[in-house]
Amino acid sequence: MDSLTLHIIHPAFEKLRRYGSGLHLLAALIILLHALSHVHQQESRPVYFWCQLIIATDILILVFAGRGLLEHSSRINLFFRGVEIIFFLGIGILMLMSGKWLTGFSHIGLFVLYCYLLYCEQGISKSHLLSIHHTGMEIPHIPNTRFFLWSNINRIEAHYDSIQIGTSNGEILHFSLRKNLDFDELEQIHEFCRHYLKS
Repeated sequence: MDSLTLHIIHPAFEKLRRYGSGLHLLAALIILLHALSHVHQQESRPVYFWCQLIIATDILILVFAGRGLLEHSSRINLFFRGVEIIFFLGIGILMLMSGKWLTGFSHIGLFVLYCYLLYCEQGISKSHLLSIHHTGMEIPHIPNTRFFLWSNINRIEAHYDSIQIGTSNGEILHFSLRKNLDFDELEQIHEFCRHYLKS
């Protein structure tokens, strides 16, 4: 028996993919508000304002005109998430150095939140692969892929269009498949079950 990889639809990753555009929109609005709030202050520099305005505009154009691009191109999504992270960190540090503690810490909080979001989104490209090996099963999860030894799996119910896994701690994992299994793949899963789960 060779290892088997299945292309699945992971609900958590699909939700993260759907809400990603909304989080880009939130970041763009915060950047835009920050730029507008500093435009009339005496210590504000025009370059500072225009840089923020251009970044916010780029993100807004991407959100409204390139929504499909954001959802299907992980590199573009990760690039703009990185820009947002750099902005939040930079503004947070500047605000803290200016003694504006509340604004500074709120931007540092957003920096941490968006860093975690970036960490989770990096796994989206691998999120559709569930692998069955001789040692166990590798299942995509947020924030990291989970690996279950066969001793931690109680049962597997495989159908042509879905797979359900019951773990030893009572967890039930159900995934729809992106492509229906052919007979040989389904038989291979049943062979794994007969060999390792005695079922």
